[in-house]
Amino acid sequence: MKDTIDQTPDRKAWMSLMAKAPEGRVVALLDAALPRPAFTWLRAPEIGSVMVRGRAGGTGAPFNLGEMTITRCALTLPSGEVGHAYVQGRRKPDAEAAALVDALMQTDAVTVLRAKVLEPLEQEATTRRTTRAEKAAATKVDFFTMVRGED
Repeated sequence: MKDTIDQTPDRKAWMSLMAKAPEGRVVALLDAALPRPAFTWLRAPEIGSVMVRGRAGGTGAPFNLGEMTITRCALTLPSGEVGHAYVQGRRKPDAEAAALVDALMQTDAVTVLRAKVLEPLEQEATTRRTTRAEKAAATKVDFFTMVRGED
């Protein structure tokens, strides 16, 4: 088994991209990029919930916001790489694909996956953020005070 120390500093970023991707998107991109390799389940996809915490104003005391449904799994490739996945919602195929991408990112397939899976996901996430920001900006109200000229 491989060393469990994370030696890839941007692993957190690609795990986040796949966790937040729309339903079926990681599956489609992975299948278009390369054939799926054989693997062994360490933890088959299972659905559960996690407590989401928030902070008042982003910096205040933490509080429990509510629960969110997630799907998680872990697998290992025959060469020893281990892939993990946690995705939002009840999406077992997406969790499997995300775990496969995570494991394959530790192999020689890293350049293909970065170009054909991660970069499109990042571009789509940026587009979604920009669209949301534009919609919010369209509803912005500017309050101003007019000087009446009376001192």
